[in-house]
Amino acid sequence: MEFLDYTTIILFTLIIMVVGLSFGRQGGDMKSFFAAGGAVPWGINGLSLFMSFFSAGTFVVWGSIAYEYGLVAITIQMAMCLSGFLIGYFIAPKWRATNVLTVAEYLTKRFGEHIQRYYTYIFLFLSLGYTGSFLYPVAKIVNVSTGFDIYYSILLLGGIIMVYTAVGGLWAVVVTDVLQFVILTAAVLIVLPLSIEKVGGLANFIESAPETFFKAFNGEYSPLFIAAFCAYNLVFIGGNWAYVQRYTSTKNTKSASKVGYLFGALYLISPIIWMLPPMIYQVINPALDGLQAEGAYLMICKEVLPVGMLGLMIGGMIFATASSVNTSLNLAAAVLTNDIYKPLKPNASDKSLMSFARMATLVFGILTIGVAFLVPFAGGIVEVVLSIGAVTGGALYGPAIWALFSKKQTGRSILSVTLVSLTVNLFFKFISPTFLNFSLDRSQEMIVGVGLPFLLLLVYELFARDDLRESKLEYVSDNSNVETGEIQNLFGIKVLSIAMVCIGSLFLILAILASQAAIYLVILGGLITMLGGWLYRYTNRAFKLKKDN
Repeated sequence: MEFLDYTTIILFTLIIMVVGLSFGRQGGDMKSFFAAGGAVPWGINGLSLFMSFFSAGTFVVWGSIAYEYGLVAITIQMAMCLSGFLIGYFIAPKWRATNVLTVAEYLTKRFGEHIQRYYTYIFLFLSLGYTGSFLYPVAKIVNVSTGFDIYYSILLLGGIIMVYTAVGGLWAVVVTDVLQFVILTAAVLIVLPLSIEKVGGLANFIESAPETFFKAFNGEYSPLFIAAFCAYNLVFIGGNWAYVQRYTSTKNTKSASKVGYLFGALYLISPIIWMLPPMIYQVINPALDGLQAEGAYLMICKEVLPVGMLGLMIGGMIFATASSVNTSLNLAAAVLTNDIYKPLKPNASDKSLMSFARMATLVFGILTIGVAFLVPFAGGIVEVVLSIGAVTGGALYGPAIWALFSKKQTGRSILSVTLVSLTVNLFFKFISPTFLNFSLDRSQEMIVGVGLPFLLLLVYELFARDDLRESKLEYVSDNSNVETGEIQNLFGIKVLSIAMVCIGSLFLILAILASQAAIYLVILGGLITMLGGWLYRYTNRAFKLKKDN
């Protein structure tokens, strides 16, 4: 990397920090900080959900699989689009209709504080594993691209993410997510044609690739694994407490459905665009081995991108991958504040609650940094991400989703299913390989992890009576007249528009300095700048109309 690349990384970091911190005054109460006012436009929430999920593994986890196994990385990710459509139709509107701020609040109103407390402790403990595994790829990107020590990278990036999440709340999270979507979509549209050119064209790439590279199913990623992975994502995206925020913070159930539909549509298209560059790098440099494959995406970018653009791409990768971290931090703080601290201090003022929320964000962030330090000792990020998902996803999130559709489930039934499923999954993951010399392969691990809790829930459903206890949930309909939070929406879009103009202008400046791909930079920079300008004029007109009325 050259001086201009480091300059663009710094500039991009400053833009993200300013955007995140600009929402400090907007998050003055619980609903603003944790639900962004409760009426975030569905398009913004959909893009944020996509980035929060997509970024956790695209560059490192899925990029590594694409480099090693080829087309199957696209197959795995396209399975997520079906999950998104099903969530949009069935699950997202159900969550919005509960009219809650967090899943923990839903559990309290449906099953009581006792059950909610157990789930909260389990969730917070397991979230450290998720969030630490999300932070590690961010640091890995910095390490591969700059040579900066992986552990110092974890400390630096963890600190930056903690600060703007603690100050800006959910609006800071969703707006920076959308900004990262814009920058990375533009960047990959430059990486892809340059990668094809570097390898000598698509025909040469196909001819030179390994023999099994274009099989839809490859290695341990069998049809059975893909089917189980699709079911897992239905549960994980539909029930993960952090992602549920994207459904509950929309203005009505129809908007919540659109969040899921947008997520599905993006995963129908994006895997092909995103996975081709690391696949192409297998032909350019087939020598990567073991954990080295985790850096394949960065290496192809370093091969083909012009000076300056590489820095912008890396900056986008860093903060896009970080979006999974800031999402989890905000959610963990929401649970700690809304569902643990607030019941203990029912008369606490908004100022006191917000102080605790920001402190909780920082404390959970520090613990996350500690977990990220341990990822290399657990077999690398691919092993950690897939194993944590298989062991915990179905057990933790499946019962709550099932309860959305069932009147028979009780607090005792869903908690029992979670504990039994976690125990069985942990037994097969850690105990049976050591003491019985027996372990599940990747497909079996995923099937047991997702299938067992639903089998147990089904058995209970068939034999139990309806739960006759009174629920404290207040369901809303499509026509519910909830508070729209228009001022926050307009402010968020205005901040986004200004940031987009800055990013577009940066593209145009780099086009002047670029020795190659200048035409791509001019076209994309112009489009981003014009879109940002249009959004800015739109928000100004909307603010003026609101003031006149």
